[in-house]
Amino acid sequence: MSAASPFTSPSAQAWEGFWRAAPTGAGEVFWDADPALAVQLHLPLFEGHFDPGLPVVDLGCGNGTQTRHLAGRYARVVGIDLAGAAIGRARAEDVHGTAEFRCLDATDPDAMRALHAELGDAHLYLRGVLHQCAPGDRARIVANIAVLLGTRGRVFAVEPAASAKDVLRSLAQSPTGPPAKLRAVLSHGISPGDMADTAVPGLLAAQGLRVVASGRLPLATTEYRPDGSRIEIPTNWLVAAAAGGSAGPVRRPGPGAGRLPSR
Repeated sequence: MSAASPFTSPSAQAWEGFWRAAPTGAGEVFWDADPALAVQLHLPLFEGHFDPGLPVVDLGCGNGTQTRHLAGRYARVVGIDLAGAAIGRARAEDVHGTAEFRCLDATDPDAMRALHAELGDAHLYLRGVLHQCAPGDRARIVANIAVLLGTRGRVFAVEPAASAKDVLRSLAQSPTGPPAKLRAVLSHGISPGDMADTAVPGLLAAQGLRVVASGRLPLATTEYRPDGSRIEIPTNWLVAAAAGGSAGPVRRPGPGAGRLPSR
């Protein structure tokens, strides 16, 4: 599918190993939910804040499931990921070539500045990325996000709420062990980080970004409980913009925005 990731940090190698070992096919990865249960629920929350003329970057795109859906809504969508194996899979699964995919380290300021030089101001879609990063890397990624946004871009970020750790702990400590897809993640040394609900707004504020919309939303996984109910993780979402930029169009989500469809 692709060459190995050129990055050698423990985090990069863990993700490379995970994506090389992960089964192919829809829904085979713990968080790889169908777009109807992920980005389609997010669109009503952020599309009123996103200038449709700007490109969109899906940071931490993995195998590109959500990226491809975004590419159906925006003229140019670029998925970036640390793992070469993930990018190789994303390209292979994008049979119609609707999106662009690149192996890129979002903590690297030179790489992110070069991306901004190419794209200009861009929007960011960030789904469950920061909580997996070391605290120092979180700050670096957000600093680089601010560069990509420029004055006109917006970032939509959704991250597990602090209460998510209780859900994940109960799954990991189940008498029968964690569900298979979660076990596959943990076996590669990848585990959810502890992150306070105030962490992401604080990181954004430190880079001169202001929150223009926020809320809570369950994140659907691809695993199920013994009773057949889908496992969901509580998350916080927000839209942020450069403090000095224009407010831009704002359309408040309707009453059904972000609600999971019934099974």
